[in-house]
Amino acid sequence: MPRDNGSPQQRRFVRLIVAAGLVGALFMSLAMTNTFSAFVATITNTNDTAATGSLILQETGATGTTACNSTDGGGVSTNTATCATFNKYGGNTAMLPSNAAGTTNNVTTLVNFKNTGTAAATAFTMGFGPCTQSAAAGAGTATDFCSKLHVKVTSGATVVQADTVASTLAGTTVNLPAALIPAANSGSTIPLTFTTYVDVSAGNTYQGLTASQPITWTLTG
Repeated sequence: MPRDNGSPQQRRFVRLIVAAGLVGALFMSLAMTNTFSAFVATITNTNDTAATGSLILQETGATGTTACNSTDGGGVSTNTATCATFNKYGGNTAMLPSNAAGTTNNVTTLVNFKNTGTAAATAFTMGFGPCTQSAAAGAGTATDFCSKLHVKVTSGATVVQADTVASTLAGTTVNLPAALIPAANSGSTIPLTFTTYVDVSAGNTYQGLTASQPITWTLTG
């Protein structure tokens, strides 16, 4: 009795399966033996780095020999220091009232600032703290000496802070102009002159008094 090989449709289906298997095996064989190839060009960059700069504010006196640095309080990690070396108001303990124009009995003090860090700063500010008064033994009875002490800050011909009494300056911040922002790597030195005098209206009750006012300098990048 003749063998039944199935219908023509079945035979075609079987042949398709066999052919697909052979093609798959061929592709696998070619892939394993790297028969297929392509042009390839490759560059690997090995020097891809980034680093931060530093802002370090340095203050010196008129001679430029003694320095206070923002890193003196604990390095760049804190970058905040307290400096009592330079008395911006002069420290004169024998001041007398000026004339009405404020041009006599003045005390002037020069300080210089640098950015000894590597990063460029974008702002430089001068912030005035509260003004407090103290009295020597046998001093006058006035209680508002801070309102009689005039302060003016200049840099060459540039007026950084106009003539104002210390009590009014308390709590204010002055943004120095762009030309007075110290350049990085000690690229520039910014000189600032403080001029102080006692108001002409200060009478005998203002004798023996002392005004004190902290000033905070901030360099921002």
